[in-house]
Amino acid sequence: MSDSTAPPESPPDPDGFLAAVDRFDRAADVWFERVRDDPILDRVMTFATHAGEFSAVWHVTGATRGLLRGRPDQIVALAIGLGLESLIVNQGLKRLVGRRRPTDEGDERFEIRKPLTSSFPSGHASSAAFAATVLVGWDGKRWAPLYGSMAALVALSRPYVRIHHASDIVGGVVVGASMGWIARRLFARLGLD
Repeated sequence: MSDSTAPPESPPDPDGFLAAVDRFDRAADVWFERVRDDPILDRVMTFATHAGEFSAVWHVTGATRGLLRGRPDQIVALAIGLGLESLIVNQGLKRLVGRRRPTDEGDERFEIRKPLTSSFPSGHASSAAFAATVLVGWDGKRWAPLYGSMAALVALSRPYVRIHHASDIVGGVVVGASMGWIARRLFARLGLD
């Protein structure tokens, strides 16, 4: 006789959320493989991956625009914001999730730095979305195409060089844009808008 108060065991759902994420990642990798090995695109994506490391492209962009606009306070604010975003993502979320990367050192076709953290969410995508959200907030929507394109290029370079799953990028964009939205509100309260 079975205990009717015990919850029934649910078998793994092959069509559940994680299976859908896996299908999405595999489909994205198949698509990227169709465009990999184009010499120009390979160089652009490898450069974008390197530019996104340690948020370098965002620090340079923030410093350049801050100096041109006479806003050194915004240079410092963006740098601190990027540092906090990186700490939360790389030392917090990635440690909690602990997802394996699609390759341990990236695709051998691309010379990239071996990451020390786990895969989800993408730190490159998160910092790109964070920076683009803050910069568009400061500079206005007419700058969105530039900052958005830069962010998209950095983010998409990661699955291109096979160091991230495509879903890591989606997660990174959501996390980074959310944190950027919060930072914009905080910066406005501090008179940094």
